[in-house]
Amino acid sequence: MKRLVTAALLALGAGAAQAEDVTLQLKWVTQAQFAGYYVAQAKGFYEEEGLNVTILPGGPDVAPTQVIAGGGADVVVDWMPSALAAREKGLALVNIAQPFKSSGMMLTCLKESGVTSPADFKGKTLGVWFGGNEYPFLNWMNKLGLKTDGTDVTVLKQGFNVDPLLQKQAACISTMTYNEYWQVIDGGIPADKLVVFKYSDQGVATMEDGLYVMEDKLKDPAFVDKMAKFVAASMKGWEWARKNPKDAAKIVLDNDASGAQTE
Repeated sequence: MKRLVTAALLALGAGAAQAEDVTLQLKWVTQAQFAGYYVAQAKGFYEEEGLNVTILPGGPDVAPTQVIAGGGADVVVDWMPSALAAREKGLALVNIAQPFKSSGMMLTCLKESGVTSPADFKGKTLGVWFGGNEYPFLNWMNKLGLKTDGTDVTVLKQGFNVDPLLQKQAACISTMTYNEYWQVIDGGIPADKLVVFKYSDQGVATMEDGLYVMEDKLKDPAFVDKMAKFVAASMKGWEWARKNPKDAAKIVLDNDASGAQTE
């Protein structure tokens, strides 16, 4: 019996040693935007695929493209415009999965600024995220025939907060349906005092939150197999999160080391 127990323990040890390591770099801080990955980790979906996944939160000083270029991650979450811009500069990124099928990006404006339609943007200050996130905005302004050099609109390089709107430094700011818009509401500006323009409604939305890897890594069949397992487990996590949103939110909060997030 002792030999059988020892053999079983050795087998378990061997199985654990064979788990494949995967490092995922997120685009932003721990929040529901990445719930599927945290759920997959917490519910053991990655472990079921024989993976040991490390999830690295992002932030204002973290560029996923730079992290993967430096070998700090196997796979990153990024937006397609950012990935395409990086590829154009020589960083050969490839999209291996697209969990988000629609854009959550919006321009949220103060009603008192006089903006009621895109035709009212001229002469206004608009908050815009950069770091690869500005391309949909620039495309939109080009479509409207508005110059962004201050001639038609003034572009305010927006930090990852909503202060420019709360402090009335801009008529409109960039927001996401699942984050900054609600920060504006929490900041004391009710919905009836706001005008919202969804990029998807304006015909300028681009794909967001895709999973990207380095192209040369895909020449390795073992890496391709590992990423296939990672994607399968991640999508299982997303499906679980969709069916169990409150429990998924709790899992996200459990992973928020900053303590800044709320349910």
